[in-house]
Amino acid sequence: MGGETAVRRLVTRFYELMDTLPEAYGIRKLHQPDLSGAEQKLCMYLTGWLGGPQLYVEKYGHPRLRSRHLPFPIGSDEAEQWMLCMRQAMSEVIEDETLRSSLDKALNDLAHFMRNRDANGPA
Repeated sequence: MGGETAVRRLVTRFYELMDTLPEAYGIRKLHQPDLSGAEQKLCMYLTGWLGGPQLYVEKYGHPRLRSRHLPFPIGSDEAEQWMLCMRQAMSEVIEDETLRSSLDKALNDLAHFMRNRDANGPA
């Protein structure tokens, strides 16, 4: 994908989109007003997830993504809003269509794994 620099560009663009797209309001409101901490953590996590240095694990320990996200109401709408931002960021930052497609599948699975609410409340 281009190393840590490319991951940082992707994550920066992702959070810019989350912060500005009206369609991402549901997921944006689950974050702190200042997105810099979330941006740093996602960049560290994705660097390791994509095969680079395990920066997130070194600083915070095992990601335990689902349990770390349990305090936030995440349903299908929020997962799709997250993916809307990620898909647009990937389309702008990652030139290789095959890589984009692989990442889209893997990240979509991950986003929907984070769901802890359905239309009627807790899942």
